[in-house]
Amino acid sequence: MTEQIEVDGRIRTFTVVGERGAGQALVLVFHGSRQTGEIHRAFTGGAYDALVQKGAVVVYLDGYRGNWNDARRESRFPARLAGIDDVAFTRAVIARLGKTHDIDETRVYAIGYSNGGQMVMRLLHEDAPPLAGGAIVAATLPEPASFLLPQVAPAPHPVPVLLVHGTADPVVPYAGGRMPRWAQILFRVGGSSLSAPETAAYFARRNGIASPSITRADAASHPDGTRIERADWREAGHPPVTLVTVHGGGHTVPGPKPGPRLIGRTATSISIADFAAEAFGLSG
Repeated sequence: MTEQIEVDGRIRTFTVVGERGAGQALVLVFHGSRQTGEIHRAFTGGAYDALVQKGAVVVYLDGYRGNWNDARRESRFPARLAGIDDVAFTRAVIARLGKTHDIDETRVYAIGYSNGGQMVMRLLHEDAPPLAGGAIVAATLPEPASFLLPQVAPAPHPVPVLLVHGTADPVVPYAGGRMPRWAQILFRVGGSSLSAPETAAYFARRNGIASPSITRADAASHPDGTRIERADWREAGHPPVTLVTVHGGGHTVPGPKPGPRLIGRTATSISIADFAAEAFGLSG
């Protein structure tokens, strides 16, 4: 069901999946560049809808002209140029769902893909609204010179963080650095970023994990041509950080629907929803 809300004099839209139920969790989904919430829902084969069965309301938010005003200094997205307050939009959606669906506002989680993943990183750093956890797909943390927010460690409000990234991502390099020139032009963004493992290590430090116990699981190759490796940063008394590396994976979201060939392979033998449910403690 698509709903509207006015924020800063603009009508913003979002799609709600799930029924009213006291004390449910809320999962906010932030799409990638040049998408909408419904396009991203189709792009992922509706994978996140499965979280409704885990006791959550799932909301697909719509960016401004297909993008989010994330915290990358070199972003030239319409949302940045127009000064769109996507943090205020997020707060407004949470407040609305608190009224209409009786969600538990202490159990609000965010999942973002690409530009949406960058938006989740912004929300985690601004802590307004406070999230209970974040999942970041196909996005890495900008280097300090390219990030508009202070990189404070430890975080004032540490939460579990899940990162998922393909080693053959043609848009956001797994190894970090700058996006390819064609991607910078197409998506109107520049700057330099950390690698996926460096991003995970950063969030672990931010969570106060000083002496991490990193466990790794390396699975056999899947029929889709990908191989999944998982690394967990854990320390008693601190929220964990998990990095799911999709060896051979592209700029895609693991789940039932393969992405376009242009952006690489999709790990169809696993689902981002399962990893998110585990990271967020959703069990139905």
